[in-house]
Amino acid sequence: MVKNGVPTVPKGKADMNLPPKVTHRAFERLSEIGAAAQGKALRVAVEGGGCSGFQYAIDLDEPRPDDLVLEGAGERVLVDPVSLPFLAGATITFSEELIGARFIIDNPNATASCGCGTSFSV
Repeated sequence: MVKNGVPTVPKGKADMNLPPKVTHRAFERLSEIGAAAQGKALRVAVEGGGCSGFQYAIDLDEPRPDDLVLEGAGERVLVDPVSLPFLAGATITFSEELIGARFIIDNPNATASCGCGTSFSV
């Protein structure tokens, strides 16, 4: 649900205290592309939109003061406070397959998702 342009999570959906987990492979991929060397980190955010109601926004960005910063292998993953409840208990990884390579979010809060995995509902 989106209220005043800000995503909201229904009560009881997730333990809001569980930060997302980032796999070794995701940190390894950030190292391969030189994110930290460029002064950047992987930002994972949740926005309203997409075919299922919410969508993930993944980008290289600089940390902001209120971000949750997850660190590993000299690299960082950032989550803003509005997105954090939607990503509670999620796992962020990187996958390389014949059809392409991408960061993937395995989100236990998603009740449905689109075929490509970038849009979901709670």
